[in-house]
Amino acid sequence: MAAMLLTASMATAVASATFRDVLELPSAASRYAATSLLIGVAMAGMRIVGVGQHGHIVYSDDQGKKWLQASVPVSSDLVAVQFPTPQKGWAVGHDGVVLHSSDGGATWVKQFDGRVAARLMESVYAGSAAADEIQKNSSQEADKPFMDVCFENETTGFIVGAFSLIFRTTDGGKNWSPWYDRIDNPRRFHLYAIRSIGQDIYITAEQGTVFKLDRQAGRFTAIKTPYAGSYFGITGTSGALVAFGMRGNAYRSRDNGSNWQKVETGVPVGLVGATMTGEGKLVLVSQGGHILVSSDNGASFVPIKMDHPVPAAAVVALGTETVAMVGPLGAKVQSIK
Repeated sequence: MAAMLLTASMATAVASATFRDVLELPSAASRYAATSLLIGVAMAGMRIVGVGQHGHIVYSDDQGKKWLQASVPVSSDLVAVQFPTPQKGWAVGHDGVVLHSSDGGATWVKQFDGRVAARLMESVYAGSAAADEIQKNSSQEADKPFMDVCFENETTGFIVGAFSLIFRTTDGGKNWSPWYDRIDNPRRFHLYAIRSIGQDIYITAEQGTVFKLDRQAGRFTAIKTPYAGSYFGITGTSGALVAFGMRGNAYRSRDNGSNWQKVETGVPVGLVGATMTGEGKLVLVSQGGHILVSSDNGASFVPIKMDHPVPAAAVVALGTETVAMVGPLGAKVQSIK
């Protein structure tokens, strides 16, 4: 019995000695980083930058022919990335992590994480109506992911995530302010995507919910839509919005979200990513590998025929006739002619 207890004690000691928090563990170099699970993609000037599992970030300067792996200080799964300028970008993901790059995605630093977010929420909302709810959930805050990031310029941006988490910065991510009380989301739906379209900013969420930033009031207001499922994203122009999500559903608005009409996509699976080409075409991609292109501001979409469709998680335009997609099989450049 004593030997068994000693063995168990030694095993516990070894486990404690070898465990390292993913928020403190740099992402490991891997020759397969560009061909394993990637979830988000963006352009940093002419450079393609993809983010994914285990903190992997890869980039290509030759239209996807060759990929290099970035230096990343965490091993948390990353789900979204954006560059408001060719050099400055942000990536977000699980464990509430927020990363920043000032060299076009080659190297990254951690600016924020779920542990800091939890302490900040407790401090800011102490004594408020939301204090009890925040205190109850604070022990779990570090595990809640940020799902998307949207910077209007190199200083001002938002991050959004699970259970209505939303923060804003006006100094390039050096400091973040919670907007938990500045969004009309009493049921605390997950916030899946945030996009700047024209002069407006929109957030998509569960149960057919879209939020729009009221700049004068300094809060996000809920917009009614005819759909009851989750919207995974939103795209378009100030003249025509397209919100898309589960089971190939897409809805279009020509009046900044006041009214919506269903768009027939012919796709039976989730639409998960969108981009706009240099000539103004809208592109949607699906979990099943579908690529849909619209030349009429989202009123209708035409599928692109592919010899070897691959499931997608996100997409970005590389000009007028080519896109870069990322997903379970890594990164792929695809013609949409």
